[in-house]
Amino acid sequence: MALSAGCFSQTQPPAPADPAAPPKPAAETQEPAPPEEKAAAPVDPHTYKIGAEDVLRIHVWREPELSSVVIVRPDGRITLPLLEEIDAAGMTPTQLQAKITEMLAKSLLQNPRVTVSVQEVRSKKYYITGQIGRPGPVPLVVPTTVLQAISSAGGFREFAKQKKIVIMRGDQRLKFNYKEVIQGKNMAQNILLQDGDHIIVP
Repeated sequence: MALSAGCFSQTQPPAPADPAAPPKPAAETQEPAPPEEKAAAPVDPHTYKIGAEDVLRIHVWREPELSSVVIVRPDGRITLPLLEEIDAAGMTPTQLQAKITEMLAKSLLQNPRVTVSVQEVRSKKYYITGQIGRPGPVPLVVPTTVLQAISSAGGFREFAKQKKIVIMRGDQRLKFNYKEVIQGKNMAQNILLQDGDHIIVP
């Protein structure tokens, strides 16, 4: 007895995939960065001054043995494979990049392509202490005002004296009244922080 077309369509297995068809793209289109490589710090490579303890990534195109992640030593120098010690402190990433490129061109490579980036800022920091959510040292990576620093530290604790905040800068004691600033008054006191500043929230 012949089967009807309707019965055949219900029992027929699905057609096999066309072997000539291109493979479907994988769900992940980008490979994650290696765990040892962090994103570069958001600093301006033309103006940021490298300092001791900063973490730098030196990448030489097509020369993995010459590429490395280095920490600027307390004496301001770094050591790179096959090169002598290099003074890095006080230079911008762009200046250091040009210096390394010149050294490699003289001694090892023709037309080297070098990239220098700051992976971690450790040489510049400010401190926030007292009745604040997250006290402690904070890397000074980008221009930061007192108000921004307070927000980044999680805001005030319950009994903080918000009108009597002090910024210690060397032998200076600069006053900061949070209540005034959030009301748009006396905005000059919302200064940009400098390396080594201490914000004290009583």
